[in-house]
Amino acid sequence: MMSALFLPILVAVLFIASPLELIELLTFGELQELVRLPLVRLALFGFVFLSFFHWAHRFRYTIYDTLQVSHLGRPIALLTYGIATTMTLLGAWVLWGIG
Repeated sequence: MMSALFLPILVAVLFIASPLELIELLTFGELQELVRLPLVRLALFGFVFLSFFHWAHRFRYTIYDTLQVSHLGRPIALLTYGIATTMTLLGAWVLWGIG
């Protein structure tokens, strides 16, 4: 739930308002320095983790409801949560490869 609440705000502030200079948040260099802090990286990792697993849960039950394939519960769960795990690990690799 937290990722669903904060993702639109994060996208709006960091990727829309800041580049268009609608708000003076941080310069690109200041943002890079901020992301190099271990606590910020840990918080971003938590956000990425929650976002991907939120997607996996919602997508899994959307498949169940729309396609009426609840008898395929285990393969669908393995697929969706496997994708979420892979993307989380990729996000961690990218995040810790920054600095």
